[in-house]
Amino acid sequence: MTLVQRSSLNSIPAYKQGATPGAAEKAFKLSSNENPYPPLDSVVAQLASELGAINQYPNAAAPELVGALSARLGVDPDTIALGAGSVEVAGQLIHATTNPGDEVVFAWRSFEAYPILTHVAGATPVMVPLDPNGGHDLAAMAEAITERTALVFICNPNNPTGTVVDSAAVDAFMARVPAHVLVVIDEAYVHFNTAAGSAIGLDFFRRYPNVAVLHTFSKAYGLAGLRIGYAVAPPEVAANLRKTAVPFGVTALAQRAAVLSLEHEDELQVRIDELVAGREALLATLRDAGIKVTDSQANFIWLSTGADTGTVDVALRAAGIWARAFPGEGIRISIGSAEANEAIATAVITALQEAPAHV
Repeated sequence: MTLVQRSSLNSIPAYKQGATPGAAEKAFKLSSNENPYPPLDSVVAQLASELGAINQYPNAAAPELVGALSARLGVDPDTIALGAGSVEVAGQLIHATTNPGDEVVFAWRSFEAYPILTHVAGATPVMVPLDPNGGHDLAAMAEAITERTALVFICNPNNPTGTVVDSAAVDAFMARVPAHVLVVIDEAYVHFNTAAGSAIGLDFFRRYPNVAVLHTFSKAYGLAGLRIGYAVAPPEVAANLRKTAVPFGVTALAQRAAVLSLEHEDELQVRIDELVAGREALLATLRDAGIKVTDSQANFIWLSTGADTGTVDVALRAAGIWARAFPGEGIRISIGSAEANEAIATAVITALQEAPAHV
């Protein structure tokens, strides 16, 4: 007997997690954009004291965290909706705004969960190619909007290329977006963005009634393993996000860790500054060696290796660098410790000597 299954899932790829080297290997896992630093000692100590209560359900409303975010961001609590990482909130946004057959527009390549989440919701992804510099082609994205479009994602900085969108360009884009279409500015990597003139999601949320913003505690705050993110959205949208959220999806430990992290942002900023400095130093080293590499405003760099991607990825793994390869397009490498960054530079320079088109 064959069990009844949803046939449309046959064409949807499963999300692919960043590759992990074997335990016996001397290697750096730089495939998932994880923060190389452990959680703050103060956060760990507080969480340890709360482990005795994990037999109880968390407060789904998360009043302490929502209140802290409201005060920190200067927004109404009714505009905040939580989820198990910003990727889960992205899924909530698609479910809350689309009906079967509606369209979701986003740049491509961008965050690889966008098309998966869109298909799962029964909507249709509309993937608009990046410009030649690896950035969003906002003019082309505006052209791609139809009467079926319900949602647009702008990933800023973009994953995996690290590029950013200019504030003036987003204003011009918003002038062409119908008022009923929700524009989501996904800022998973916003803490690493130091580009002058870059669009700031909350500024657009405050100025446009059809803008939402996605943030996460996974990257800069180093809480990827606890799974917590949030949206700031128009109140009616945020209310529907709560309806589409998995009940009790954000654990009490995740809520508490997020609150504590907000209270210690000064300590976290030191780490962010170190990662940004490491990124800039790595980019400079690669360029000094003649490597063509895209500017990045995230906690990773992007190598446009095209047809050589597979060969270069094999060479990097042989040198102990486990990155995220996108066949036929390029390789994303997360910024790591000083030791890891030194190993990245050596491995990339050596590997690309075998692929002279990228030098």
